[in-house]
Amino acid sequence: MTLMSKPAKRLTFEEAMQRLDAIVQAMESGEIGVEESLAKYEEAMHLATHCRQILDQAEQRIQKIQLDAADKPQVSPFEPPAVTCGEGENATEPPLPQPGG
Repeated sequence: MTLMSKPAKRLTFEEAMQRLDAIVQAMESGEIGVEESLAKYEEAMHLATHCRQILDQAEQRIQKIQLDAADKPQVSPFEPPAVTCGEGENATEPPLPQPGG
């Protein structure tokens, strides 16, 4: 069974992301018709939901395996690392050097 024919629920996260990438490329190429684009969009939505479920499960596993100072398991909510200057969606690129200076 190929990656393209595997049901979304049987794909690993990486396989689903590869399939999503292939769908985006096909849709952006403009080489497929409206009906096929709609079918691929629907498939992409299923794949995105599958990926979100995998990530949610991973987050729950992280919460379960964290340890406290006494090396006893402690369930605590997962918090993503804080975004520092130069990272994230509000980051700006450093200015480009000016010619002659």
